[in-house]
Amino acid sequence: MADEVLAAPIDVAVGILMKPNGDVLLGQRPEGKPYAGYWEFPGGKVEAGEAIFDALKREFMEELGIEILSAEAWCGVQHVYPHAHVRLHFYISRAWSGEPQSLEGQAFAWQGSVGVEPLLPATIPLIEWLDRLRYEA
Repeated sequence: MADEVLAAPIDVAVGILMKPNGDVLLGQRPEGKPYAGYWEFPGGKVEAGEAIFDALKREFMEELGIEILSAEAWCGVQHVYPHAHVRLHFYISRAWSGEPQSLEGQAFAWQGSVGVEPLLPATIPLIEWLDRLRYEA
């Protein structure tokens, strides 16, 4: 139904873990989810009444078993997928505790120049912006 596309966007907290050498962590969407097999930055939906940064910390603990110690808000992107209208809130974290683990059965990979495919459509332009941030600083 057309009204569904016009519904308020779903807020999603997205984290970019960045190592000192500029490598970033990408995860692969698991089977059973829209765009299964596509690569994206980890994160998830913000629950009602939840602060975006709190959602980010919760999602990283649930999905990867790591604690985000600090992160800076980076950018916001809206994207309309066939299944959902999302407002993505991106954070860059250079400080976390623990090593990422696949707690939801998803594959993940540290990437310098990003070589995994296919990338989730909303992720593609961010890779270019991120490369400027990582390699021109």
